[in-house]
Amino acid sequence: MMNTQFLASAASTTDSAIESVSSFWNDEKVQSWLIERPIRIAIILILAIIVHWLLHRIINKVADNSIKSTGLDKQRFREKFKGRSHHPELSQQEEAMRQTRETRRASRIKTLAGVARSAAAIFVWVWAVIAILDELEVNVAPLIASAGVIGVALGFGAQALVKDFLSGIFMLIEDQYGIGDVVDLGNGVFGDVESISLRITTVRDIDGALWYVRNGEILQVANHSDEYSVARIQVPVGLSNDPEVAGEIIEDAVKEAAQDDKVRKLILSTPRVDGMSGFEPDYVSFRVSTKTLPGKQWDVQRFLQSRVLNVMHTKGITTPYPHGIGIADPRKEEEE
Repeated sequence: MMNTQFLASAASTTDSAIESVSSFWNDEKVQSWLIERPIRIAIILILAIIVHWLLHRIINKVADNSIKSTGLDKQRFREKFKGRSHHPELSQQEEAMRQTRETRRASRIKTLAGVARSAAAIFVWVWAVIAILDELEVNVAPLIASAGVIGVALGFGAQALVKDFLSGIFMLIEDQYGIGDVVDLGNGVFGDVESISLRITTVRDIDGALWYVRNGEILQVANHSDEYSVARIQVPVGLSNDPEVAGEIIEDAVKEAAQDDKVRKLILSTPRVDGMSGFEPDYVSFRVSTKTLPGKQWDVQRFLQSRVLNVMHTKGITTPYPHGIGIADPRKEEEE
């Protein structure tokens, strides 16, 4: 009898527990929180991962195709410089200039692609977080409003940072300068561009100092390496010389120097003597100019100056005060 009562009590307890578990499991809220919501959250996460991966891949694909599409750019480049010069080394010079432009373009595209990837990631995961919070029955409206207020506050507090980023984006889009270019940013910042980010541009000057310049503080840029450069020298000639003869000798000297193997691949046009560009009380000045490969103007300028001076000495063309101010020619004194 006791065993029968015990078994009946145990069966009753078991049925009660099963009923409790069954009623708990069949509750709509329990079903929603333990099954439906986790499934929807998992779907949101999977969708975010897939969309992020797709956008990342699309951006990389577009950037790679843009970098590799050099055929049309090469054709346009040749059409642009067609007929500008009959220099025998023009094809090699054009190729060197095109490669310089391609390097700058590739660097700009990679930087913009990085910005696009970051923006896509922020957009996708902010959406995913908001959707998950909504599934968890968190009221996201106050959060969005608070985020807007915080964003405005941060915008006022970080105006310089926002300005730097916007300036960096427009600078890259407009291709104002690239890595390796020789630029003058004002305030004594003159040198080679070593790196470019959305916030900072670094420039190495002639003394080896590395300048960190915020993009928002760059108000004007003088790019000495965009497409081509110009080597320009001023040749002073003493008043005792015949200016026409001196001009002819200088012109012959620079044209001959332009054919030298050391600089001929750097020069894009025949050097031109613009005649007397200055008439001073004690000398006249002849200006010589020629187009060169980007950033090579100083190498050509130094070479032309050295060659012209040697030819002038050989041809007897004197410079102002060849023996010093107030000092007579020692050769004339010996003859006397």
